[in-house]
Amino acid sequence: MNTSRRNFLRGLSGAALSLPFLESAGMATSTKAAAKRMAHFYVPIGVVRRGFFPGEADSIIPKGNLGGLMKSLGEQDPKLSVRPLDRLTPTMEPLERMKDKVTLITGMDRTFQQGTDVHAQCASCYLSSAVAYEIKGSAWPLNRTLDHLVADQVGGETPFRTLEFSCNPHSDNKESIYFDNISWYGTGHLAPSIRDPRKMYDRLFSTKEAKVYRDITDLVLEDANALKRKLSYDDGQKFTEYYDSIRTIESQMDRLEKMRAELANVKFEAPTDAYLPRGEFIRLMGDLMIVALQAGLTNVTTFMVGPERWDTPYMFDGLFDKPKSHHQMSHNQTKMIDDLLRVDKFHLEQYAYLLNRMDSIEESDGTTLLDNTLFTYGSGLGDGSTHQYNDLPIIVGGGGQQTKSGFHINLPEGTPLANLWLTQAEMVGAKMDRFADSTGKVTQLMA
Repeated sequence: MNTSRRNFLRGLSGAALSLPFLESAGMATSTKAAAKRMAHFYVPIGVVRRGFFPGEADSIIPKGNLGGLMKSLGEQDPKLSVRPLDRLTPTMEPLERMKDKVTLITGMDRTFQQGTDVHAQCASCYLSSAVAYEIKGSAWPLNRTLDHLVADQVGGETPFRTLEFSCNPHSDNKESIYFDNISWYGTGHLAPSIRDPRKMYDRLFSTKEAKVYRDITDLVLEDANALKRKLSYDDGQKFTEYYDSIRTIESQMDRLEKMRAELANVKFEAPTDAYLPRGEFIRLMGDLMIVALQAGLTNVTTFMVGPERWDTPYMFDGLFDKPKSHHQMSHNQTKMIDDLLRVDKFHLEQYAYLLNRMDSIEESDGTTLLDNTLFTYGSGLGDGSTHQYNDLPIIVGGGGQQTKSGFHINLPEGTPLANLWLTQAEMVGAKMDRFADSTGKVTQLMA
């Protein structure tokens, strides 16, 4: 049986499901290394520094701001340090089980270009980091983003060169596209994200008849069982796990769609989507991202947890009794510090969930999906209340043996974020001499 990794199992309806690596089906051999992937988990509006950053629990003034002031006064920058990531801060506690597979990186900055909104530039330029005032005809230092530059070199053999996921389901959008997108083909040319799980599912699996045949897995069950009989025991287990995950995704989508329909019949002050379980929505979109990476549909993804600055409220599962606006809370940090700390930890819980899911998926060469994916948590602001662009919160997960995991790397203050993007591009096989305003690589991340 000679089967390509990108082949599909098709049912009578024309619905299609892609397959992961299956060695006994001729899709891979044990000598072939799994593909390298890159995924970015973007959190809006920064973090509460005293909860996230080591050594800042008792700080009244965010140290990132204080460090910037010292720098402007000519004080010496903190020196480079690399130490074990042993005791996690309260916000990072959800990563306890995975702390030997993540790296906290502090000290990285971005340059703010005067004349544009801080939140718009924060999100839209996060993966661009273009040199300030270098891009002509644009108020933003926005160029082709890292995901597309990497995909130009490593995405050619996948059905989708990149995939853009967004967890902002609301239609009452008040801000421009620059507040709600981190992926760009180039200056002024947006790479539109998909923010509806059903639409993403349909895009990945071509399920044109989804309204008639809701359980897509049943449509291909006969073909799937025929293939499964030809697989080894290990591949049979992998195959079953993969299709079980598809079934779970379908059930989650049906549940959220039913809930949305029921909520539409109730009068709320906030939009209907504000009452959907936030964590369940994020995890569902994350599961779709993982399936796409696992099946080789793409090697490069971006995942935006929420938009910048918009005052649209969300129902954060188990945190509040009614929807609240993350942005409004960030501007009232003194009175709402506890609520904001809970939101930050909530976002880390979703990131930790996806890390664990990736780590549980075995690839053809015995490694895991997480071993072969650089999965980066980050935000374009170092502090949500003060809008600082320096000392950003960055965590790099995965990467396997090529990554120095389980450490806290504190870089000299003023190190461009683009240095990390240049490093990651090289780690997944994309060759670049320089990226945006980079001044070198973060060699301390490379094993």
